[in-house]
Amino acid sequence: MHYSHRIGHIKVLNTGEMAFNCLDIRCLCIFLIYTAFGYALSSDTEIKVNPPRNFQIVDPGYLGYLYLQWQPPLSLDDFKECTIEYELKYRNIDSEKWKTIITKNLHYKDGFDLNKGIEAKIHTLLSGQCANGSEVQSSWSEATYWISPQGNLETKIQDMDCIYYNWQYLLCSWKPGRGVHFDANYNLFYWYEGLDHALQCVNYIKANGQNIGCRFLYLESSDYTNFYICVNGSSESKPIRASYFIFQLQNLVKPLPPDYLSLTMTNSCEINLKWSLPRGPIPAKCFIYQIEFTEDDTTWVV
Repeated sequence: MHYSHRIGHIKVLNTGEMAFNCLDIRCLCIFLIYTAFGYALSSDTEIKVNPPRNFQIVDPGYLGYLYLQWQPPLSLDDFKECTIEYELKYRNIDSEKWKTIITKNLHYKDGFDLNKGIEAKIHTLLSGQCANGSEVQSSWSEATYWISPQGNLETKIQDMDCIYYNWQYLLCSWKPGRGVHFDANYNLFYWYEGLDHALQCVNYIKANGQNIGCRFLYLESSDYTNFYICVNGSSESKPIRASYFIFQLQNLVKPLPPDYLSLTMTNSCEINLKWSLPRGPIPAKCFIYQIEFTEDDTTWVV
């Protein structure tokens, strides 16, 4: 016997067809529940990535130019198709600000003040499609470095002063530390990028048998890069504390004065001054000039 009526929005024609439609509804319900819960489970699954391994600060002997290096984190099999980056932060320990670098490499190099300790930290970054559209960060790996100090602070050199005369030769001078004995002496070592290793001064300036300065007669390709100096010392009576410095030589240039200066008066109210370009390798566009003059030998105007 055939009959027809509606159940909800489903039209049932006979018992066989009703069983078929109920099966469809049940499958649809199961599918919707599975989809909803499956999505929830997927979205709630926490993605984790490990921090870099063997993070360390390495001193190659360049007087403050250090290597920060690490190895990839463990268990990267799940992220073979992902771009792994690292966020590196570092500073001298007494500095308020961290320097921050984002890199895909496994090393980084920079200059540090070795008079103070250094601290650094790094973690792994995972972003984009591999992190469900967000950014996943690992925990931090940390490293520190410092040179074990020898000797009291008062044994360090005083008043270090470096001048790059006419962009041609560098002269550095200092005063001996306080409280050092007559047998104390100091040695200067330097390095800049391009040298295979740190070098010692070969042309010391002396006073009373002590080294109080160094003349650098030729420094190839040393401009516009960090110039690292260490002045340490030796004494039979007490250890001497080493001092470290970082300069950029172009900032220490002291040019020669002009070769000549001429003065002419065109009338009682006008004076003309002319001077020559200073000799040496410094381009003319780099110079500015300061003039001082007086009319009564007591008051100078700049």
